[in-house]
Amino acid sequence: MKKEVKKVVLAYSGGLDTSVILKWLQDEYKCEVVTFTADLGQGEELEPARIKALELGIKPENIFIDDLKEEFVKDFVFPMFRANAIYEGEYLLGTSIARPLIAKRQAEIAKITGADGVSHGATGKGNDQVRFEMGYLGQDSSLTIIAPWREWDLNSREKLLAYAKDHGISIDKKHLDENGNPSVSPYSMDANLLHISYEGLHLEDPNAEPEDSMWLWTNSPENAPDEAEYIEIGYAHGDPVTLNGETISAATMLKTLNDYGNKHGIGRIDIVENRFVGMKARGCYETPGGTIMLKAHRAIESITLDREAAHLKMR
Repeated sequence: MKKEVKKVVLAYSGGLDTSVILKWLQDEYKCEVVTFTADLGQGEELEPARIKALELGIKPENIFIDDLKEEFVKDFVFPMFRANAIYEGEYLLGTSIARPLIAKRQAEIAKITGADGVSHGATGKGNDQVRFEMGYLGQDSSLTIIAPWREWDLNSREKLLAYAKDHGISIDKKHLDENGNPSVSPYSMDANLLHISYEGLHLEDPNAEPEDSMWLWTNSPENAPDEAEYIEIGYAHGDPVTLNGETISAATMLKTLNDYGNKHGIGRIDIVENRFVGMKARGCYETPGGTIMLKAHRAIESITLDREAAHLKMR
């Protein structure tokens, strides 16, 4: 049953999906909407999200765009790598580790603005809905959670595009073909400072090799330099703190390691994983800096952990 909500904080990217959700919340729930856009190092200009929110009638004081890169790396990514956390032996949890931080900040903004609800754009088929909603419940169980993809009938990209056109929502150029008509992008993507993920139509065929143009960060191994490059990572309390002798921030550490990894073709994986919701999904991922960081951390552990602790940690 649909609950009455007076004000809702929406995890908002400014893209097609969340712009449609914003308008849908206004129309279906007749509620005031607060938008929250997190800068997690996804490499996109975020001010367009503010402009889009204003176009859709959001009050300036209800638009939050927060730089969370340092908190993301220091308080979420680093602890994850201290545990050498990997899903099914390969996936470095790039999307997984970002969702709890977004949910945490949404709950904080709800308290600041007096909102009684939160909303996300995760579909009913994936793990993100679980990550967001467990995060909300852990922060404030009194908040009403609205998951549009489990409620509406806009269950395809074509329907979203039609809804946007009917309601005067501007469509990004990446959703248009060469003739300016709505098109369907082959990939569903998520990006932050730790990784880029790719899922979608072409990749749903296990026999289909991803084209090299899909990878946005890393050099292919064929195009990577033939010469070795040496870097030195210094650790304190299990976290990397220095790079080549220089003390740098957590976010700068990961960004710089990404640059090294991208240059040398490090960090690509192509896997089929088991989702929490009971289905398999194929995804391609680029996690260059994280791959380097994990290898370095394991090297430090090989020196500092005794046999029993090292074997226990691998279980």
